[in-house]
Parts: sequence; structure tokens; C-alpha cells
Amino acid sequence: MDGNKNDTLWSENVIVVDAEYVDRVAFNLIVNFERMLGRKIPAADLARWADCLALDGGIKPDGDNSVAVVLVHDKSSDGFDNFVPASFSELDGKAFKDHLGEFVFSAVPVEHLTTKDDLLLDVVQAVVESEDVKRLMVVPNSEDGDCYDHLRQMLRRADDDKRITLFAMQPMPGGNFRQEILGYSLMQALGISAAELDAQMQ
Repeated sequence: MDGNKNDTLWSENVIVVDAEYVDRVAFNLIVNFERMLGRKIPAADLARWADCLALDGGIKPDGDNSVAVVLVHDKSSDGFDNFVPASFSELDGKAFKDHLGEFVFSAVPVEHLTTKDDLLLDVVQAVVESEDVKRLMVVPNSEDGDCYDHLRQMLRRADDDKRITLFAMQPMPGGNFRQEILGYSLMQALGISAAELDAQMQ
């Protein structure tokens, strides 16, 4: 694996993530569930989370999938605070293989001439225009600013043959894409089971 971003962007399946946003959501979940469950919650397993996103995005567990995971992050940020592995520089160009296939990570910093939302939108636009990509999964900051609204407008023009899934913490206005709740995949990556929650509620 050579870590070339142009190669990883054009996998058949692409996940695009606002890294600081999902890190913040993970932190909030850790704080809330530690209080609720009365135990320490470890940092989220990044590989397990990528698996859960892929499954939510419609990827079949046949072991033959190629998945590019693009982490769009602030230039000043060195890595995640609430995921392992954490370092963006160490993740960039790295890959892992499991029962779903091969996942290749790219860490893309925001340069001074643009904003993170604009960079994420540019990446999504490039992926949508690629004939090679069959599935796109996007984790935007749907809570601050207007990135989600811009995505809705952009994806109106997306090819209907592409399976596109947007992830948010709550149901959002719909469009030419599927929606999934972000919290479910993060709970899996944090090691929080439905059985544990059910037991706490009883």
C-alpha cells in the first residue's frame, strides 16, 4: 500500500468524515454513558466504527470490499482525542483488512485558503462525480453551520445508481440519500451493548 490519496479516494466504497465533529460526538457519548452505566468507557475503536458505518451504508460482509475512509480535519489538529488509533499522520495511508474487506485511511487537513465544510463538500463532490464509486457514506457536522444543507442540495444531482448515506445524531430533512443515526455505530465502537443498556433501564 503506497498511501496515495488519489488512489484511495476512488475505491468502490467511500466514507467521508468530519473528524473533529465525530470526535466531539464520541466525547459526549462517553461522558453520558459513563454517568449512566457507572463504568469507564474506553476510547472508540476506529476500525470497529468504520466497519459499522460500512454496514449501515449497505456494504455486504463478503470480505471482498474496498473502502476508502477520508478523515477531513483541522490543520492544527494532530489526531482524535476519543478514538484509537488517534494520530492523523499515522493513520494517513494505513489500511486494515477484515471480514468486510480492506479499509484504507486518508487524513486530509484543511488548508488556510478554505474551510473544513468547503473541503468536505469538495471531497464529496469529487466522489459523487466518480463513476468508480458505488457507495458513499458521509459524516458531516450536521449540528453547526450549513454543511448538511449544502450536502442536501449537492446530492440532488447525484446518480441514482449510487447508494449514498448521511449520518447524523437525529433524523434530518431528507433528500436523494439514505439516513442513519450516527450514535448507533459509535456505541458499538465504544463497546456499549444494547443488553447493557436494557439491564440499566430495568
